[in-house]
Parts: sequence; structure tokens; C-alpha cells
Amino acid sequence: MTYRSPVTDIRFILDHVVPLAPVAATEMFAEATPDMVEAILTEGGKLCDEVIAPTNRDGDLTPAKLENGVLRSSPGFKEAFAALAEGGWIGIAATPEHGGMGLPQALNVGFNDMLSGANLALQLSPLLTQGQIEALEHHASDEIKALYLPKLISGEWSGTMNLTEPGAGSDVGALKTKAVPNDDGTYAISGQKIYITWGDNDCVENTCHLVLARLPDAAPGTKGISLFMVPKLIPDADGKPGVANSLKVVSLEHKLGIHGSPTCVMSYEGATGWLVGEENKGMAAMFTMMNNARLNVGAQGIGVAEAAYQQALAYAKDRVQFAPIVEHADVRRMLSGMKAEIFAARSIALACAVAIDMGRATGDANWQARAALLTPIAKAYGTDMGIRVASTGIQIHGGMGFIEETGAAQYLRDVRITTIYEGTNGIQAMDLVGRKMMDEGKAAFRLLQEIEDEAQGARGDFPVLAEDVWQAAEELREHTEWMVRQGMQDRFAGAVPYLDAFARVLGGYYHLRAAMAEGRDSARGHLAAVYIRRLMPAYAASLAEAKEGAEGLYALSVEDLEA
Repeated sequence: MTYRSPVTDIRFILDHVVPLAPVAATEMFAEATPDMVEAILTEGGKLCDEVIAPTNRDGDLTPAKLENGVLRSSPGFKEAFAALAEGGWIGIAATPEHGGMGLPQALNVGFNDMLSGANLALQLSPLLTQGQIEALEHHASDEIKALYLPKLISGEWSGTMNLTEPGAGSDVGALKTKAVPNDDGTYAISGQKIYITWGDNDCVENTCHLVLARLPDAAPGTKGISLFMVPKLIPDADGKPGVANSLKVVSLEHKLGIHGSPTCVMSYEGATGWLVGEENKGMAAMFTMMNNARLNVGAQGIGVAEAAYQQALAYAKDRVQFAPIVEHADVRRMLSGMKAEIFAARSIALACAVAIDMGRATGDANWQARAALLTPIAKAYGTDMGIRVASTGIQIHGGMGFIEETGAAQYLRDVRITTIYEGTNGIQAMDLVGRKMMDEGKAAFRLLQEIEDEAQGARGDFPVLAEDVWQAAEELREHTEWMVRQGMQDRFAGAVPYLDAFARVLGGYYHLRAAMAEGRDSARGHLAAVYIRRLMPAYAASLAEAKEGAEGLYALSVEDLEA
């Protein structure tokens, strides 16, 4: 199967569903003209299709290897990464001051969507570098910015995120890595980190690690954590990679999927590091990187789903069982549902990106709140949907889907990690009903009012679909009112189904917008009907589950669970 980047869909969404035009109208993003958007998406898609996608299968079959302490990338990865770097694709949204394009995050998310569909294992490297760039832009000293940002943006160096330890995963505050001040203003970093994606590679001159560590006598928990830049090779006086730092890759993990992405166990043995941001404020800086990554991990799920869908559709058109199986009602149901879910998730992710851009460009608190609200939804729904679609792709292949040679199973194996990355989807849901509802639901209610108003206006052209969307938004409003009155335990017990319900209502809203843009008898109008009439109604069951609270879950004791 030949992967084809969804340029048309992304451009349609940015033109008609979550318009980029208001972003381009700001002074900050004035260069995001229609011609520029077209060029970025078209050329980015061509790179993904012609250069990146052909390396995907090789990465799965020939994983990255650690040989005598040297990391060897999968075949073709080094050349593919060089093409990304040379084209400036790593710095799409980075500031021009240090060599970036300075374009909206919406275009970066669109490109990451396409790149993930082409090769998720490879896409993880620039994704982490982009997150590190943003963290440094917001929190690093001018000296660190001047030294590291140009190299990271150009792709000469790459960046990683070092949080997890054997005893500190989601509970980051339990980490034990130490940072001891040296006499020259640097710090000696000692400890072990696990699950470090692209912790080393032979595609770049230097690998730059952002490491969370604890200073002597720091407070326990997350309040005592600081962030440090710890490069593999210490830059010399000219800013070039110099002597090796006191760190190493201990081993590579053997994973279910993304075999071409080296997931490293890292050991820091008095390694030289530089403080990023203020002492004991490391979590604030790291969350800048993680929030960037959360949205783009949502885009990973969408991109892999797109690739899985394309392969399933091609197979269904060619495979004959009585007739081409694409003509069978159940296969048509699966394909239509896959396409409809991808469009919904892609629209949510781009809506989140547009809100981020508007918040940055205008400083408007409402846009910033919208971006914060949509981030966990975009991450969780995009990745949950990615798993569903990849699994359905195997089902469409029938028995051949279970055979590795077809490649259908790789999409499911690769995408499975995305619901765990950057805070599990359960944590995303708890963030939505917890931190993102600390405004008593005001940001959510503003969005729901927008949905109801637009659904009301669509009744003339789409009376049934508009009514369904309006009713769903109203029920979600009522449940949100209930949610903000509950204690945290009951909120958390219903958080995952509540997030799913919110995402499905948003999906219906964006499909309705797409239908309005193209008309009643258009393909997008028919696809909207598939989503709104067949898939969106699941929101009601999710809300019913969410409203059950925590009591019934804890009525079952641990002993009951073991019985």
C-alpha cells in the first residue's frame, strides 16, 4: 500500500471547520497566508509520501540496535531525518529569532499528523525536539537559548524528555535523580531514567536531554524538582559538540511496536548539566514541553489511523469474497466509521491548535482557556480513536490482517503506546474534570453554547443532524453542571467516559460544520450523517456511566476483585 498524506482533509478543516483565517489575521502569524498554508501542507505531504513513508516497514522489521555502546538507527532513518532537517520541518512553529519558521501550531500539528501516518517511529524524534524547543523558548536563559535553539531547530541536534524512573512514572514527585551544584555554576546529575524515547541516535551530531532532578535539601514531591539541560556531548567554546558527558545508554527496551524508535534506559553518573528555569520550578518548565507533546501525540493517533484506514480501504476494494468486500454492508459500515472518526479527531486536534495560536497571538484568556480545555480531549480521543481504527483495519483484512506480512498489524502495535504517552488517557480525563474545571466549567460552557448556537442555525439545511447535535450539546451541558458540583473522587471515577462523551459531541459539531460547508448531498454531508447518527449517540451511554460516581467501584473490595 502506498501512503498518501491527507492534505485535502487538513486544508478543508482549516478553511471551513476550524478556520485558520483569524490566526493569519493576527500580527504574530501574518505570514500564514493561504498560499503559505498550501505550500506547507503540499510540500510536507510530498516529503512524507515520497521520503518518509518508504522507511516505515524497514523500521518495524529492523529495529534500532545498541552495539558496543553505539546506537544504530533502522535502515533509511538517517537519510529520512536529514530530509526533515534540511527542509526546516522541525522548526515550523519555532521562533524566527533562532531559525524557526514562526508559523502557527495548527500547521505544525497538521504536518505531524501526516508524518505520523508515514512513520510514527521516526516522527517521535522531531516531536520531542519540538517540545524541547518550546520549553527552552519559555524557560531557559538567554545563553542556553543562543547555544541550543539554533542547533535543535536546524535538526543538527535532537532533544529528549527525561522524567520516568523505575519508581517514578505518573508519580513524578517520587523521582530520585540528584543534582549537586558544581563550583562553576553547572550541576552534577546522577540517576537512572527509563523509557527515554530517542535517548540516543546516529542521525544527529548531539543528543540534548532535559532531565528532571532534585537539588540537595529540596522539598519532597513535585515542589522540589528542577530541570536541567544535559547534553550527550558537552559543547566546546565554539558551541560545537566536544567531550563526552558522563552519561550512557544502558539498554534498549524490546517493545510491542515502534521498533524503529530507540527507547532507552539512561544512566547519569555525575553528568554535567545546566539549570533550565528556576530552582525547584522544573515541573512548570517540563509541563510546557509535555503540553506541546500531548496535542501532537493526539495527532500521532490520527496519523496512524489514517494510514491504517487507507490500507484497509485498498484491501477491501481488491479482496473478493462473493463480491469485492467493500460492497458488503458490514465492511462499508466499518470503513465509513473509520473515516468519520478520523475526521472528527483531526478536527478536534486542529481546533485545539488554532486555540493555542489565538491565545498566543492575542493574549485573550478565553482562547487560552479553550486551548487548555481541548488539549486533554484532543490527546485522549485522538489516540483512543487511533487504536480503534487500527484494530478495525485488521478486522477488514480478516485472517490476513493477523499475518505480519500484510503490515496491517503494525499500525495497531505502533499506535498502542500513544494512549500511555505524556500522561495516560485516564490522567488526561482527570485533568479535564479536575484542573480544567477549576473555573466551574466556564470554558466548557462557552464551547457548548457555541455548539448549540451553530446547531440552531443549521436547522434549515440539516434539520435532523442539527437537532441531534443541539440535543447532545444540551445533555452534555447538563452533565457538566452536575460534574462541577461533585467531589474529586466522583469526578475522577467518571472522567474517562465524560471525556469520551465530550469528544463525541465535538466530533458531531465539526462534522455538522463540514456538511454546512459542502451542502446536503455532498460526500461530507453523508459522512456527517454517519458520524452524527451512528457514532455520536455513544455519548449518552458514556454520560450515564460517568454519572455513576465512585461508590459502586469501591463497593467491590480488593478481595472481591481477586475472587
